[in-house]
Amino acid sequence: MNRMIDKNRRHLKRKLHIRKRISGTASRPRMTVFRSNYHMYVQVIDDTVGNTIVSASSVEADLRNLRNTVADAEKLGEVVGKRLLEKNIDSVVFDRNGYLYHGIIKAIADGARKAGVKF
Repeated sequence: MNRMIDKNRRHLKRKLHIRKRISGTASRPRMTVFRSNYHMYVQVIDDTVGNTIVSASSVEADLRNLRNTVADAEKLGEVVGKRLLEKNIDSVVFDRNGYLYHGIIKAIADGARKAGVKF
């Protein structure tokens, strides 16, 4: 139990360290990623007004077949990238949300880049 508390504290510390430096604007919103054991969630947020511009997750009806794998994470990133380009947003600030930048998190970023979004 003590190990899990320490792990969660370290994750929260990394998350807050990142968030005090990263902020999204209307022209360059913040793309944040949340990963649970079963699902992946991506939101693009304008922090000046606090609105979510675009979101995608593996819980949505058309994306429900996506699992927590690197290949499916790249597909989710492409979906977010296409939705951003439909809203005429071509550059974002990437917020890894305290997760290490490898595996699923990196695949989401690479998928969004593949769709044409600049970081």
